[in-house]
Amino acid sequence: MDSTGFRALVSGRQRGLGPAALRGGLRLAEVAYTAGVCYRNTRYDHGAATVHRMAVPVVSVGNLTLGGTGKTPMVAWLVRWFAARGVRAAVLSRGYGAAGGSRNDEALELEQRLPGAIHLQNPDRVAAAEEAVSKLHAEVIVLDDGFQHRCLARDLDVVLLDALEPFGFGHVFPRGMLREPIVGLRRADVVVLTRADLVDAQQRGQIWKIVHRHAPQAACAEATHAPRQLIAVDGRQESLAAIRGAAVAAFCGLGNPAGFRRTLEALGCRPVAFREFPDHHRYSQGDIEALAAWIRTLDVSAVVCTPKDLVKLPVGELASRPLWAVAVAIEFLSGQDALEDRLQRLYH
Repeated sequence: MDSTGFRALVSGRQRGLGPAALRGGLRLAEVAYTAGVCYRNTRYDHGAATVHRMAVPVVSVGNLTLGGTGKTPMVAWLVRWFAARGVRAAVLSRGYGAAGGSRNDEALELEQRLPGAIHLQNPDRVAAAEEAVSKLHAEVIVLDDGFQHRCLARDLDVVLLDALEPFGFGHVFPRGMLREPIVGLRRADVVVLTRADLVDAQQRGQIWKIVHRHAPQAACAEATHAPRQLIAVDGRQESLAAIRGAAVAAFCGLGNPAGFRRTLEALGCRPVAFREFPDHHRYSQGDIEALAAWIRTLDVSAVVCTPKDLVKLPVGELASRPLWAVAVAIEFLSGQDALEDRLQRLYH
């Protein structure tokens, strides 16, 4: 079952006796999974599990749900913010989906966004943090996807909520998309509602009502994933106008492909066909050939994907159509001052 199918099931959009029975089975698994998560969090809450503190500030960027909420653009924004103030930041990530010691898609995308930035991938992020500070002279650690990684102490927890799917359909995995119960938001210092432009004010208000209930102390911000430009595998850049109004084929390997669909709609292009791959999918030669065969059946002028996909595709064209990735950046609609205030406090 692909990501869209799983979401249709756990959201209740799939109707009938079969899906209902399957949701019942997932509910039983959810109880066991939630118990394990809560036990682990309780150990950290009460000091029974070891927490390692670094000699420099640690800023975590994470989320409450499975799937994409825009962590990589947020991490890039933070690294640029620190760099503009002369602070040397190091990004630490687990390296999920990397094979054979190679860099994973998020690392490759970050290197494309921030050439020369310090980025360490290591499942042992305590060891990576110690290396970043002692050997690479980092002055701040930015912990990518770190909200549930509690063995490394942090000075600021930034939690991203996707406005299109903020609370994982109200259930913890596998019955829903939550990584932990919503009450975990109480640990957040800053909550950023991403893709906030894609829902109306009433929906945003309902989301913030839940956030304030669980994290009244958190600073709040709203942001959009603003498309900036088209990029090719060789680094060439093109204006977004190149595909505006054009019929395109689109594909992605994301945790939340609906967000990419909405980005394309906002751009004004016409995605006449869309293909999904699993999150962190590593494209094989067979995948490339299958994509090319699929595109030959379509009347499109270009093919579009995300930067996370493009870094794993060594081709500039598919079926003689140019392949572009839509590069996006975090753009704050509100609350940027509140976030910056929390960041500035790290050094005062």
